[in-house]
Amino acid sequence: MVAIEVVDAELAALYAELGTEFAAYERVKQLIMAQIKGGRWSAGEQIPSENQLVAALGLSRMTINRALRDLTADGALTRVMGVGTFVAAGKATSPLFEVRNIADEIARRGHRHRTEVVFVRAEEVGEGHPLLGNDLSGTVFHSLLVHREDEVPIQLEDRYVNPAQAPGYLAQDFTTVTPNTYLSEVAPLLRGEHVVEAVRASQDECGLLGIARDEPCLLIRRRTWSSGGLVSAARLIHPGSRNRLEGTFDTEPG
Repeated sequence: MVAIEVVDAELAALYAELGTEFAAYERVKQLIMAQIKGGRWSAGEQIPSENQLVAALGLSRMTINRALRDLTADGALTRVMGVGTFVAAGKATSPLFEVRNIADEIARRGHRHRTEVVFVRAEEVGEGHPLLGNDLSGTVFHSLLVHREDEVPIQLEDRYVNPAQAPGYLAQDFTTVTPNTYLSEVAPLLRGEHVVEAVRASQDECGLLGIARDEPCLLIRRRTWSSGGLVSAARLIHPGSRNRLEGTFDTEPG
């Protein structure tokens, strides 16, 4: 956290230099972006709180909040509810046409991955399940995990698993191995299906991801099959301000 006296003395003076040509919230955005581009606040660093900025700049909480919300939507900041606001490290990139291990993706970016296990359990499901359809019913394994990149939640993984394909699923320690790694070993991928859509996460899901209720999210519905049939079906929810999907494709001539 930036010392309050530093915020009051330095940021207030810098804000005053911006004049009055633009609306107050736009000037706050300019001020914050100037500190980021100038290297004062680096990627992953926590910036002054709303309370500090309100006190230092003499502006309303509504004005400060709008500036922070806009910069979060633009991908410049990351806000974690109950913790604070941080300079974004750049949106995490996930492949659109491939099934990759999220821990490996994060490591490739030079960051640290950590998994928070909400639950792993056996459940009974009927036919026509929203994710499983009619491919699987009866007893299934169900896990809910939060994947963090440098302690910032970037993915909520809600996964159903076929016990016949992965009988040891419930015994795994998913703080040390990801479901992707385990399932790839016991039921090698033969075919996959992706459906991508923009959604608003539920209140509970927002709480787990540390995002505001109105933040747009990217949802990937992923189902995978091995030679023995359906292996798993997952809902992968990504906060829109922290992630992007990308992919490449080739076209055949003629």
